Amino acid sequence: MRVFVAGGTGVLGRRLVPQLVARGHQVTATTTSAAKLGLLQQLGAEAAVMDGLDAMSVGEAVAAARPDAIVHQMTAISPVHAGKPDIKHIDRWFAGTIRLRTEGTDHLLAAAEAAGVSHFVAQSYANWNGIRQGGWVKTEEDPLDPETGTVMRKGAEAIRHLEEVVLRAGGAVLRYGGLYGPGATDDQVELVRKRQFPLVGGGTGYGSWVHLDDAASATVLAVEQRARGVFNIVDDEPAPASEWLPYLAACAGAKRPMRVPKWLARLLAGEAAVIMMTEGRGFSKAKAKRELGWELRYPSWRQGFKEELA
Repeated sequence: MRVFVAGGTGVLGRRLVPQLVARGHQVTATTTSAAKLGLLQQLGAEAAVMDGLDAMSVGEAVAAARPDAIVHQMTAISPVHAGKPDIKHIDRWFAGTIRLRTEGTDHLLAAAEAAGVSHFVAQSYANWNGIRQGGWVKTEEDPLDPETGTVMRKGAEAIRHLEEVVLRAGGAVLRYGGLYGPGATDDQVELVRKRQFPLVGGGTGYGSWVHLDDAASATVLAVEQRARGVFNIVDDEPAPASEWLPYLAACAGAKRPMRVPKWLARLLAGEAAVIMMTEGRGFSKAKAKRELGWELRYPSWRQGFKEELA
């Protein structure tokens, strides 16, 4: 197939492009920087500069590539685009990504329709953001939390918009868990080593992780099978922060994380950190395994963290 990867130089795009190429697909991948064209070519793709927030730029890039499928991996989370991580003001930190999940998605879908592209796969999110009621592990049948009245609301609305328009177009929404692997968690590991990533309260909030290579392999399957609908792309072990964070610290050779009460964490790191670490809900991958035939190289973050930080 001819596959168009929007956002080919992100941490996931750099793992996805080689997997698509290895499976025999002809890949056109985009970057916002001409300086990164060589990187995409080294990965085996035809490379193009594209501004995901410019409808004309998107339309021209898609038309030139003449793809059979489009994969939307555009974010603006890297320090180059978003600055240093700022979970206290997560709405500001994610401002660029919020626009890419709304305006950028609309531009890509319009370009797909204009070029007659028949299949669309888009990145969504399923780490800790399941509806904060009921059980600790959610399926695709459970809603994501709308984060009403919180600093995360704009981000949640952007994800909802992306999912609604992609599903309406007959595409696939891949809700990736917390991504880890080359370049994905460097900032978090640095904070853990500095003991600046504490456990909040009892650390009862659940999260789901997935290695970049496993997320990429699920994406390849969704493209090849022309999958439709929502899929949680997470590993086999959703877990509370009280388990994964001390383990991450141990793998990173750091001291055990400090524990801070919720009131102090709210003051220092903001509401988002408290919700994630005390009320977050993890996710089940059963549907992706059943319907896509997806098998993980890293079934648990325990194995993945250890190998990545060895």
